[in-house]
Amino acid sequence: MLHLLIRRGVAPLARMLWRPDVRGAENVPSEGPVIFASNHRSAIDTAVIPFVAPRPVAFLGKAEYFQGTSPKDRLRAAFLSALGYVPVERGNAAAGLAALGAAQKVLDSGGAFGIYPEGTRSLDGKLHRGHTGVAALTLATRAPVVPVALSGTEGLLPVGKKIPRPAKVTVRFGEPLDFSRYDGLAASPPIRRAVTDEVMYAILELSGQEYVDAYHKRPEGDAA
Repeated sequence: MLHLLIRRGVAPLARMLWRPDVRGAENVPSEGPVIFASNHRSAIDTAVIPFVAPRPVAFLGKAEYFQGTSPKDRLRAAFLSALGYVPVERGNAAAGLAALGAAQKVLDSGGAFGIYPEGTRSLDGKLHRGHTGVAALTLATRAPVVPVALSGTEGLLPVGKKIPRPAKVTVRFGEPLDFSRYDGLAASPPIRRAVTDEVMYAILELSGQEYVDAYHKRPEGDAA
């Protein structure tokens, strides 16, 4: 019920207030597993994409957001679950494997899953080298990858702010990328690197950002 309320009530209200410019939504497959691979400009990106995507999208969320027994904690957990967040632990290799497992479960059930290949939001406005988790997912599930480019969300919710403000936001969905030609090669690091680089290039073409061929270090205490 809460999920329907968000998609049919909160999402349309948010679109009316901030009027995002959404392009290429027709590129998103209407059914079957699909991976949304996006650049990452702001902590609010994970709300913006589900609000404008033509189908529900699941993202990973920090497990502690789903913990606690107070009414506020339970309401937060219910809201995040309705948005499609999947709780996972973070911070070590085992957690990373658990995160990939949770994402694969969403895709194996025919759902849509969102991922930020950069690993953290960009604080310099540039597009940084992607981690290969997106490749591992598409190679393991054969789900197509839809590149997504966000712009303006860093103004919608600037770093350190908790309340969104007026900003011009654009969301571009690219054509799906099919990597079935690499079937059986999921364990190959060079193949995973090649797939990831192709995804990042597609995002780059949509976003027009400057590209940096180096991983973006997560700021101390960053939760995004």
